Amino acid sequence: MTALRSTIACAGLIASAFLISGCQLGGTPPKTSGFEPPVDLRQKEIDERKEEIIRQLAQCESGGWGPSDRLIHGGRGAYLGRLQFTISTVIAYQKRRDGAQLSRQEAIDLAHDYDRAGSLAKYMIFDLEEPHHWPLCARKIGLRSQMSAIKELSNQAMAAW
Repeated sequence: MTALRSTIACAGLIASAFLISGCQLGGTPPKTSGFEPPVDLRQKEIDERKEEIIRQLAQCESGGWGPSDRLIHGGRGAYLGRLQFTISTVIAYQKRRDGAQLSRQEAIDLAHDYDRAGSLAKYMIFDLEEPHHWPLCARKIGLRSQMSAIKELSNQAMAAW
């Protein structure tokens, strides 16, 4: 009987110690700052600058940026969406980027979807370094110099690692 009492008392002491220290059985562990992944401020700045460049390009190409309530056509219907893609450009570069073979309708839908079109434009401009798809607006917004500035930031970020 004494052994049973001491076992129960010991278990009670252990449970009390857990409660006093803040431990909870069966609950989710508390969040601590030591376990949060570090935010790379340089990469965040680079991503924000890329987004701003896409906004400038869309503003120049179609007079606005962001999603639109209506379909946007330019050049007598040859250019689609805020970033004024041709269907063939969307099909070719989407296939080059991820191997997906888009139908004509899928390419039209992508061109009119601001976020997806912006992602494709970023791939073309920053990954492939091909800003020539937007000849007038690229010159107007100084796209090549902005690309160089971002590339320099990226190189600095890589050197810091």
